[in-house]
Order: sequence, then structure tokens, then C-alpha cells
Amino acid sequence: MNASAHIPVLLKEVVQALNIPDSKIVVDATYGRGGHARAIFGALASHARLIVIDRDQDAIDQALSKWQNQDRIEIIHAPFSKLSQILGERNLIGKVDALLFDFGVSSPQFDVAERGFSFNHDGPLDMRMDRSVGMTAAAWIKQVEESELIRVLKVFGEERFARRIARRIKQTLLKNQISSTGQLSKLVCEAVPAREKGKYPYHKGHKHPATRTFQAIRIAINQELQEIESVLPDALEALASGGRLVVISFHSLEDRLVKRFFRNQSKGDPYPHDLPVTHDMLKPRLRLVGKPIKPGMSELKQNPRARSAVMRTAQKVA
Repeated sequence: MNASAHIPVLLKEVVQALNIPDSKIVVDATYGRGGHARAIFGALASHARLIVIDRDQDAIDQALSKWQNQDRIEIIHAPFSKLSQILGERNLIGKVDALLFDFGVSSPQFDVAERGFSFNHDGPLDMRMDRSVGMTAAAWIKQVEESELIRVLKVFGEERFARRIARRIKQTLLKNQISSTGQLSKLVCEAVPAREKGKYPYHKGHKHPATRTFQAIRIAINQELQEIESVLPDALEALASGGRLVVISFHSLEDRLVKRFFRNQSKGDPYPHDLPVTHDMLKPRLRLVGKPIKPGMSELKQNPRARSAVMRTAQKVA
């Protein structure tokens, strides 16, 4: 397998959770490199439709190349936060039987140096999911205030040394440009205290010093958490009665948003605890399906990048 081959996470579990054989309209809102989409389409009935969405033009180009002769698949270049607009234009609000979000970054995005996502491959410091819009990571770190950079590293990266790293970045920018992933990675490594350096790199379960910084900056410039928070209510409205919503998250901040949304929508309307109100009177809009699922050991051996994945499933209540 080549380095950039993308292995879809929890593939069998996703197909099972989506309840695809009973679906007429299925949406894969994060196409990536199509691993989930291929399995979903293979399980669809002959009359069913699949809509795939991705904000990454490279992913869309791959999808168009693969599915150009398939009239039951529609391919849309857009961020998934435009889900409501996309489905509204097609008169499909409230008619989707199964909807998938996989919030992970695809392997080709990490492994292609020009995308700037990884400290393992020296390339332009870009990190944009959609390279046609928005600010690159290099431009963002140049214009962002040091206090905001500290906040981003702390909150989005859960980085213990956020202050030291942010100061080193900003001090360097006073004299030099930071335009490559290699430069940024080197600065982060220099900012990490000496007592920590023996833990790196990648052995005995320890992360590279730049892991959290790269994650945090990527989340910030792509507004990943805002995208998730805005799309979950739209996803609920998009579902038909009994429709399934499956979400795969890859770090605690994503999963926290999904868990909270699922929990609140499965509880229904708030009432004082001492009132004699039954659960169905609270009008819950989602029913949780099973427990959160994580990859097993056999999958992790094949795909170590799946180690932080968590899948949650819910069903729209009639």
C-alpha cells in the first residue's frame, strides 16, 4: 500500500449503522477519497440515490473521475455547512434516509506535501481544506495576535506549551517569513522545553512536538468546529422520519460537540424534574442507536491513523 492510500475508518460499522438497504436518499457529506461512498453505493437498492459532498477540490476531482458515468450519484463541491442549502435546492429537506459525516483528514491530504497539513513532509504552509478560498496557515500566523495564537493552541490543540510556542513563532516572524511546514515544525521543536525532548519523536506512544500545533492551526483556519456546530441542526432537519445520522469524530473537541447535540436532542423539551411528564411528552427528536464505537485492534493494525476515531449513531424520531 502506498503512503497516501486512504483507508476508510470503521467501514463495516458505518454501513451497518446507516441502515442502507432501506434507504432511498443517502448523503455522504464528507466524501474524502470515497472509501465510505463506495461501500454505501454497493449496499444501495437499485432505485436509491447517493449525494456526496466535499470542500476539497482534489476529492471532488477524484469523485468525478470515478463516478462520471453513474447517474445515481451526485457530486457537489461545497463545505458540509451548506448542507441545508444543497438539499433545499433539491427539495430534499426532511427526505434523507441516511447521512454520514466523517470529520477526519484524509491520508492524501496528510501525505501530499503541497497541502501543508503535515510536519512529516516539508511543503508550503497551507492547510486549507479548500485551496480556492480563505487564508493559508502561513498568512494566518503572520496576522494573528499572539494572544489569539496562544488561545488557539491551548483550546484547539490542548497544547501545554502554547505560550512558549506562540512567542517563538511571533519572534521569528519579526525577522523572517515562516512559509513551510518544515520551518514551523522546527520552531515548535525548539520551543518545547529540553526536558520534553527525550520523549520525541514517535516512540513508546509519544507524539511529535508539532502534532498539537499543526492540529490547532488547521482547525482554526478551516473553522472546523464552527462548521460542525452549524451543520448538526441542519442534519437533523434534513433527515426523514426514522432516518439515521452517523458521525465519526477524531478528537475530543469534535466528539464533545456531537455528543452534546445527540444528548440534547434525545432528551427533548426541558421540563422541571418534579413534573409528572413521560419521556414521549418531552418530544425528543433523536433516539441514540447503540453505544459509541471505536476501531478494534485488527483495524488499528491496518490503519494506525484510526486510533482516535469515535463513531456515534442516532435515528430521527417519528
